[in-house]
Amino acid sequence: MLKPSSNIIKTPHSSYYSVVIAVAKRAREIVDAAEANNQIIVEKPVDLAVQDFVDDKYKIIEPENVD
Repeated sequence: MLKPSSNIIKTPHSSYYSVVIAVAKRAREIVDAAEANNQIIVEKPVDLAVQDFVDDKYKIIEPENVD
């Protein structure tokens, strides 16, 4: 299994937790879109999601800390 690394995805101030959540959400979007279009996914959705973040197709935006 591919272990998403915060070093691979270039996002300032991102925590490992944020990277994992973002990749999981994107992987779910990929699976849902494939099911809606009756497509078969050959590659693992997590691998595709990580690649989307690496290619800067998607970005992780964290909310500002409000104190």
